[in-house]
Order: sequence, then C-alpha cells, then structure tokens
Amino acid sequence: MSHRTNEIVHLQPDDVLLREGEESSVMYYLNTGSLAIFKRKGNAEQQIGTIYSGELVGEMSFLDKQPRSATVKAITECELVVIKGEKLEELLDKLPKWYRVLLITLTERLRKANARIKI
Repeated sequence: MSHRTNEIVHLQPDDVLLREGEESSVMYYLNTGSLAIFKRKGNAEQQIGTIYSGELVGEMSFLDKQPRSATVKAITECELVVIKGEKLEELLDKLPKWYRVLLITLTERLRKANARIKI
C-alpha cells in the first residue's frame, strides 16, 4: 500500500501510482525503485515501458492538464518526490513566454505520437 507524506510518496510492489484516464496536476521524480507503465487494450492491460530511478513520471498530464495516458505501478519498493503544478507555473511566470510555448508544443507532439502507437 502506498504511503504519502507532504512531498514524498512511498510505494510497495504492485501499488498503483497513476491510473490511465485520471486527472492530475502533479508529476513525480523517482528517487529509488522502478515502475511499470501499462496501457489498456480492451479489458486487459499491457506493459509498454519501465521507469527507473532518476526519471520523471506523469509529466505529460502535468504539462498539458489532459487525463493520464497510462497506468503506472510499482515493480519494486519506490520513493518518489511529488512535483506540484503550482511550482512549474511560478517558474514559467519568471521566464520568457517561449519557454511555455516550447513545453506545450513538445507535449502536444508527444501525445500525438503516443496516440499512434499500437499495442
């Protein structure tokens, strides 16, 4: 079962971090452990990737405010740092406008590429 404190999430194997289709305004930095990425195919889920320590997870929904594109479950014990949307907004407000446009453009292109992937 997952254990959440203010800015840290602890997961045990098979705990679900994100569910495909849900709304969220946070992303995570995986400090330790590994996570599996699953996409729905009919009534089943198929693993399409793995996230290792030192990587981000949940970044697309974090950036474009769209529903989660995949389900993410712990493979091993994991510790993740929670990154809230407000933090990014504060940072982007201090930077030139084109930084925000760059993030939006890259996220849109990645979503379109993901939609074309057949599992």
